Amino acid sequence: MTGGRYRYLFSPLRLGPLTLRNRVVFAAHLTNYAEDGLPSEQHAAYYAARAAGGAGLIITEEHSTHPTDWPYEKLIHGFNPSVVPGYRRITEAVHAHDVPILAQLNHNGGQASSMYSRLPVWAPSAVADPLFREVPKAVTSDEIAEIVRGYATVAEHCISGGFDGVELQCSHSSIVRGFLSPATNIRTDAYGGSLANRARILLEIVGAVREAIGPRAALGVRICGDELIEHGTTIDEAVEVAKLVERTGKVDYLNTSIGVATATLFMIEASMHIPPGYAMFIPSTIRENVRLPVVGVGRFKDPVQAERALADGQCDLIGVVRGQIADPDFAAKARAGHATDIRTCLSCNQECVGRMGLNRWLGCIENPRTGKESSLPLPVPTQRPKRVLVIGGGPAGLQAASTAAQSGQLVTLVERAERTGGQVALAASVPSRAEFLDITRNLLAECQRYGVRIRTGVVGDLDLVRAEKPDAVVLATGAIADRPWWAGDIPKVVDIRDVLTGAASPQGTVVLVDDLGFHQATSVAELLADRGCTVRVITSGMVVGQDLGITLDMETWQIRADAKEIAQDTDLVVLGAESAGEQVVLQILRHTTGEATELAADWVVCATHPRPCDELVAELATLDVPVHRIGDCLTPRRAHAAVVEGHRAGVAV
Repeated sequence: MTGGRYRYLFSPLRLGPLTLRNRVVFAAHLTNYAEDGLPSEQHAAYYAARAAGGAGLIITEEHSTHPTDWPYEKLIHGFNPSVVPGYRRITEAVHAHDVPILAQLNHNGGQASSMYSRLPVWAPSAVADPLFREVPKAVTSDEIAEIVRGYATVAEHCISGGFDGVELQCSHSSIVRGFLSPATNIRTDAYGGSLANRARILLEIVGAVREAIGPRAALGVRICGDELIEHGTTIDEAVEVAKLVERTGKVDYLNTSIGVATATLFMIEASMHIPPGYAMFIPSTIRENVRLPVVGVGRFKDPVQAERALADGQCDLIGVVRGQIADPDFAAKARAGHATDIRTCLSCNQECVGRMGLNRWLGCIENPRTGKESSLPLPVPTQRPKRVLVIGGGPAGLQAASTAAQSGQLVTLVERAERTGGQVALAASVPSRAEFLDITRNLLAECQRYGVRIRTGVVGDLDLVRAEKPDAVVLATGAIADRPWWAGDIPKVVDIRDVLTGAASPQGTVVLVDDLGFHQATSVAELLADRGCTVRVITSGMVVGQDLGITLDMETWQIRADAKEIAQDTDLVVLGAESAGEQVVLQILRHTTGEATELAADWVVCATHPRPCDELVAELATLDVPVHRIGDCLTPRRAHAAVVEGHRAGVAV
């Protein structure tokens, strides 16, 4: 079968000794699946799922090349010969689907910590990284030679483990990037100063690795096109590095990236606030100057975007990472002409990037099997279908309905509103958050595909349950606003939901109380500022929207808040409120100093904790039918909990 409308995306490509059947690359990214420094069964299952889903090439996460490189706990220690059996499990699982797989080799250099290794961090110069804040040791010429040998040793391990080649990570978090960048390389010897000197270690590693892997394995180099930092590498120097690499005659392709995985990390794993294709100036410029195949990356959500980049000649291959984390069958669905069935990535970063930042295994807000491929089986069709009634059409209810239907159950979903989506629909109505609606759009499409009977504008009450006579009920009725204790009955103190539904239309000066520390307050603050309000966000925390840092949204929020003149004040606890004419006056306590003050505004909008909408629980207890209570109806949390619990309920009914 051909790729249909995706003429370029599903055309084969020669990559050195390899022939790829399409241009979709599952590029390297962290997973935190390693166990005691070794590859795990989960690694094999994870990569195999993407191979089965039609990827043309898989590049694993980084493999550390030296004991001094241990920046995070669950890193694969490629320098340890004990990794080889685990490598074989991974490569055999992927090769079973006739897909080539490469291993990425790396030493993170100064972008690391000595916490795990108890060894000094190595770097080209003693320049502390802004994230890790640890002064590294400037490596000597003998240590540089040791680094080069380390890459060659790990490359040998990879070939022994069945990999089809290796990729050198010289981009966003790498000691090689540290050498290439004028911002972090202030050496005055043969490895510092001119670009030729700064690139010397890269070329030495290329030579050593090619000798180690031989001519029958592929070798790629990933470089940073623009570090986006002061005095850092820019596209002009990146092009010259690409030319130097090509002239060696030992490299088969070039991969690209943007930013530094500390100071400008938010541009590497961009959230939905940054437009797709934002980094394509890098591969397109490099491709104009070299003949080697070039991989382009940058938030590719669907095959149409990927096809356009290839057709326009911006790159030769497309790195689709989060898109295949969300849907392992991304490529297969597109190739078969079912692109609309793809579970498109939200670029929310909550369960992929966000979990990495919390030292947890990689998951996905939309896909409950991501990170559990080795332990969470696919739904198995039942021989004796049950009648399942799902009450509530938010992400929890939709996921439960989809999972149950995939198991062969006869599922009916009822939703009180005129459309499904629940509070996700409200969350997606604010500036720059429209893509969040994909979570329920994708789930609704799955429900329809698997035959779920969906009834909107229907109240799921006790009478309905009696009439439907289900074998099981899934209660996913969500949560409702819970007025803060201090708000009393003041009409101009409202919840963010009131603003989003249009029940309240604040004007003039607005104080927005952020008790949730995430998008709820910041996005509504932007919405009100766009409507002409003068907005001040206050929080009892030390940072407004503190969890935006986990999902890499903090930097862009601060930029927009400044542009929209949204004021922010922290360490403030609301103790009370009263009406004063047309205004609301808040009694405020600055927590750390004990200073009491007042803050007046025309309106107060609250991003505060909701309460479960669980009135049906007690009523359903009078019936002899199993009830599964999930999502915010159980207790209010974020969307990932709703999806996970929806899947569990769908399996359990």
